[in-house]
Amino acid sequence: MHILTKGCAAILLAFCIAPAWASSPEVIARGEYLARAGDCVVCHTGPGERPFAGGLRMSTPLGDIYTTNITPDKETGIGNDSFDDFERAMRRGIAKDGQRLYPAMPYPSYAKVSEDDLRALYAFFMESVPPASRPNSPTEIRWPLNMRWPLRIWDKVFTDKIGYTPDPAHDEAWNRGAYLVQGLGHCGSCHTPRGIFFQEKALDEQRTAYLSGGNLDNWFASSLRADPDFGLANWSEADIAMFLKTGHNTHATAFGTMIDAINNSTQYLTDTDLTSIATYLKSLPANQASNKEVAGAPQNGKAYVQQCAACHLADGKGHAPYIAPLAANPAVMDPDPSSLINITLNGSSRVVVDGMPDAYRMPQFRVLLKDEEIAEIVSFIRTSWGNKAAPVTADQVAKIRKNTDAASDAVVILKMR
Repeated sequence: MHILTKGCAAILLAFCIAPAWASSPEVIARGEYLARAGDCVVCHTGPGERPFAGGLRMSTPLGDIYTTNITPDKETGIGNDSFDDFERAMRRGIAKDGQRLYPAMPYPSYAKVSEDDLRALYAFFMESVPPASRPNSPTEIRWPLNMRWPLRIWDKVFTDKIGYTPDPAHDEAWNRGAYLVQGLGHCGSCHTPRGIFFQEKALDEQRTAYLSGGNLDNWFASSLRADPDFGLANWSEADIAMFLKTGHNTHATAFGTMIDAINNSTQYLTDTDLTSIATYLKSLPANQASNKEVAGAPQNGKAYVQQCAACHLADGKGHAPYIAPLAANPAVMDPDPSSLINITLNGSSRVVVDGMPDAYRMPQFRVLLKDEEIAEIVSFIRTSWGNKAAPVTADQVAKIRKNTDAASDAVVILKMR
């Protein structure tokens, strides 16, 4: 009887200590994979903070906001959130206290994530992510713009239905790619243009604006459609998969915030999922025709030869896949030259795959060159070797110089656990 009582007490103690939601290792591992697919760690990790502890400053047209602590800390994180609380925040943009979230949190995309995947994500965050005590920072949006009740109206107008419905006209691979791109991947958050109310103009392929390119934080996220000059018309499915896996291919090299996506998200996806994403993207038709020939006198290439030709070569072919070609590069021919100006001014951080930084990176020229010189170089690149894009002005360079700081030499790879 004494032995039985001790045994029962041990079982009861173990039951009380174990979390009520204890999940299998397979479910937690799947949740970690899905968190990678959603790139959660990049936005929810501020400078010098522990993974998922929040504190990353994000600029919006209304003012600055800070990402929240999504570790399972019970005082400052989401440790007291039920699955229903988690689901409402992820798919409906409503916090535990009923407050509406700003759509900097891509819940219009996460609305398409299945309940099974959400439960796996919830298990990962609650059972695998170490808690971090870090109070959330208040927003820096002034009254009356900080009132959140208008977001209820915004949500009704600009969010879509909950869940993803497979398209029977396409195969399993296409639908898997669509699910990842539209949902956890939230690719449209950067690559889809925004309307006057800061909403994505489309949330899926039913509208031609979807993934047709968008300006964000002085970068231009290129079109992911089959646009012939500044889209993916000349990329194969293998090219797309390689780019997402390594940050490089024969056409381009990752830059800007896409480096964060490569370093912390897409390189961790399975080859099957990367191929599915490529299958879906290659199915999107062109939104615009080829660029027209640019009228005017040939651009002066002297500054290009002095500063750029050693790496990118006189014919603009570069040394693919590591040093990007500039001839026929979609980012070079974007109607919006922000990315080309930005990377020339501020350089690029390193792509890190399997823990190995790439050997080549774009240096910054903001100190070495004046606005007029950078405008000369960028204009030459955009109008040479068959590239057909409008030249840029020194005023355009000056604007981006003012809006950006010199790029950091640090490479940040965020470990999720």
